[in-house]
Amino acid sequence: MTETTHMQTTPAGNGAKPRSPEYRVAVDSLRGLRQDLINDAFAYRPLPGRRTDGPLVRRLPGRLREYAAWLPHAVITVAALITLAFSTVDTGGPALPLGLLCAIPVLLTMVRPVGAFWASMVSTPLASVLGSRWGEWPWAAGSFACHLTVLTVVAIRTRPRTAGWMWVLTALYALLADTGIGPTYYAYGSNSGAMLVISALVLLCVTVWHIRRHAEEEVTAQQTVTAHERSRRTLLEERTTIARELHDVVAHHMSVVAIQAEAAPYRVQNPPPELEKAFVTIRENAVAALTELRRVLGVVRAEDYEVPDAPQPTLADLDGLLANVREAGLTVEKAVTGAVRELPQGVELSAYRIVQEALSNTLRHAPGAGARVEIGYVLGGLGLRIVNGPPPNPSLIKPSPGAGHGITGMRERVSMLNGEMTAGGTDDGGYEVAVFLPVTLPVTLPDEGDA
Repeated sequence: MTETTHMQTTPAGNGAKPRSPEYRVAVDSLRGLRQDLINDAFAYRPLPGRRTDGPLVRRLPGRLREYAAWLPHAVITVAALITLAFSTVDTGGPALPLGLLCAIPVLLTMVRPVGAFWASMVSTPLASVLGSRWGEWPWAAGSFACHLTVLTVVAIRTRPRTAGWMWVLTALYALLADTGIGPTYYAYGSNSGAMLVISALVLLCVTVWHIRRHAEEEVTAQQTVTAHERSRRTLLEERTTIARELHDVVAHHMSVVAIQAEAAPYRVQNPPPELEKAFVTIRENAVAALTELRRVLGVVRAEDYEVPDAPQPTLADLDGLLANVREAGLTVEKAVTGAVRELPQGVELSAYRIVQEALSNTLRHAPGAGARVEIGYVLGGLGLRIVNGPPPNPSLIKPSPGAGHGITGMRERVSMLNGEMTAGGTDDGGYEVAVFLPVTLPVTLPDEGDA
């Protein structure tokens, strides 16, 4: 039978002995105590004012709202006066010094919270010695109220670990006071148990409040990040959709250019070599551009995305869209002004999608309201105006999940075409979307006979 010996070694060149986990826990605890209650114990940390934008405070008149900011300072001052009153009642010593010993630590919590705890610890035995000799030990009446108030305020202004260390030091002081000179000093019994129980309950409540507030802040921050990410994701999805449609539109035209350039020499008898070479160059450039376009824009397609068999919709298909929304219960009218003409396919597609999204928003957010679609063909582009009236029963409208992203998509389309868009409520409670999409006029080259 082989005996195995386990030995713990230290790295070469390191003469320190390995430390046990208990030792490390003790060292970390003392380090935490030094950090919380010793380092910068009397650092200046003024108590901030109360926020005046709360649900209750903002309803107060202007003057009272300004005074409400000083409510925490007023509460601490009142607590100091109460400890002062407790210190001057039923005492056998000088009333004013005893009152100041108990009131000053409470007031000190407004500027130096950790230092106020140490001041309360120092004033406690002094107040007991200077006060009634046959009173309760180790906390006199004023010292009891002072220390309990200081523990509460300091725990609120610091973190839960600091509150725990304050309670441990308070318990250690109570143990030393009771087991040392306590039995020969007090006649009415020790109040250490009452102090430790009440302070533990108070500090527990403050700790739970700290944890809940921290959790609410984390949830609020997470909700803000989630909303930002959701908006960003929606924006990226809309841009992806636009890129897909742009790919389909441009790829179609480039394919037509390549085919026409390839077929053009066969439509002319005996074309000059220069013309054939020119058409070959046009076709090669069109094919190269189409390949590059598919390489760059094709990456935005999802794996399950399929190119639609039907052509992309244009304003000529708007009547079918209006018929569909009428069947869904929306009363909609269409008005066209200006000379109707064929526009670039990208403008036609974007205009159709904008009208489609605006009418969808009307169905979701203003059910039962009437809508009107106005299309204006002007010299420099295309104008759109989609307006709906107020819903008949606003109280019955429920928020639509995912609402608010349609406007983002419309703005992206308008921005892609260097257009302008405004969206907002109307005076009668409805909603209006106004868009202008610029269209560059084609350049007409003069004929050779006009030169």
